[in-house]
Amino acid sequence: MSRFTRKKAVAAVAALAALTLSLTACAGESTPSASGSAGGEASGEVSYWLWDSNQKPVYQQCADAFHTANPNITIKISQYSWDDYWTNITNGFVAGTAPDVFTDHLSKYPEFVAQNQLEPLDDYLAADGVKTDIYQAGLADLWVAQDGKRYGLPKDFDTVAIFYNKKLISDAGVKDTDLGAMTWNPTDGGTYEKMIAHLTVDANGKRGDEAGFDKTKVKVYGLGLDGGSGGGNGQTQWSMYTGTTGWTFTDKNPWGTHYNYDKPEFQSTMAWMRSLIEKGYMPSVEAVTGQSSADIFGAGKYAMITNGSWMINQMFSYKGVETGLAPTPIGPSGKRSSMYNGLADSIWTGSKNKAAAAKWVEYLGSAACQDIVGKSGVVFPAIPSGTDLAGQAFAAKNIDVNSSFLVHVKDGTTFLFPITDKASQITNVMQPAVDAVFTGKAKADSLTAANDQVNALLAG
Repeated sequence: MSRFTRKKAVAAVAALAALTLSLTACAGESTPSASGSAGGEASGEVSYWLWDSNQKPVYQQCADAFHTANPNITIKISQYSWDDYWTNITNGFVAGTAPDVFTDHLSKYPEFVAQNQLEPLDDYLAADGVKTDIYQAGLADLWVAQDGKRYGLPKDFDTVAIFYNKKLISDAGVKDTDLGAMTWNPTDGGTYEKMIAHLTVDANGKRGDEAGFDKTKVKVYGLGLDGGSGGGNGQTQWSMYTGTTGWTFTDKNPWGTHYNYDKPEFQSTMAWMRSLIEKGYMPSVEAVTGQSSADIFGAGKYAMITNGSWMINQMFSYKGVETGLAPTPIGPSGKRSSMYNGLADSIWTGSKNKAAAAKWVEYLGSAACQDIVGKSGVVFPAIPSGTDLAGQAFAAKNIDVNSSFLVHVKDGTTFLFPITDKASQITNVMQPAVDAVFTGKAKADSLTAANDQVNALLAG
């Protein structure tokens, strides 16, 4: 995610399924010491991997502070691009070269647990008195597997909002405050679709809501599309809409036993998304595949686009574009909605230095490190004090994240990333199924058959 590039998670998860594995902080403000962890004396070098180049400098600050307090432990940080990162992780499991500690993702860790690649943290945390109730609500629960053991300490979280081009908004006679009052429904799109249509402009200067608009020659799309259909989770593409309809991904979360892609609330939302493409208000999947949605926005070709908080700094970095933020629209529930995703740090079971690795994970999950991260204004740390500091850091850059991204945390309008077994196999089913709807090759009710396949996988 920039930080996650989570739009690429679909491909990475699918690749994971194809790979055969041969191997079956203290809480609060304190900095952990190097002794006392379960597993013996903590010392030596700990290798730590992450994928976001923007975060590497701030985690080096954490590593330096940790080493000062624990001179017997040295942290060696390596950063890889998203795709290379997961390839190196999974290959490292097989070859015995995986890092001691690595940034983990909710779409990955259930399968890593099933493959016995993650070290349970419970004994280490108990020995050091580390608490797990210090994080934003719900985040710690995501990292407890079905065996009841914990495999990660939360490091940060993200939500979704609307990025918009202020000049294009102004040219359309729209006020910034108008964007915060938009409503949506899957039947006619509500005032949200009216806004999208009005912000769409063809090569002749005709707007999407004007007579003579040519949908085959669109110069500016009212709403951009982040990387594709979003497959089965649609974090930045459609989840903020389905979350306002009463629809849920699974029967329970985490560890649901069946998915709900057959429900009318979901399918009508997918049909609405397809309608935006058909009307010329949003680009097609084919048009955006392999391209950076942020760069397209930076080129002035999108008036608005929904995207995650990990993209803030990049979206505000484009020269010649003044970027603004607005919250996602209010849906049928009368509220806004956003997927609530979070990362954590995990320990590889093959680590030869688990005691020191555990101390580092505890520090990464503490306020001592997360406040450092918050002050950097890169992501939203999982501990509230770090979240607040991040909000202040963004405000110092004249970026208002409180009324766009953090409003979901304040108002309690988040829902958790779906966590189940067999995530990669489910992706293999849902990615082409949702793609087919978005490209017009299949109707939304075709997703019922895909849902049957998914639930058969879970039941199998």
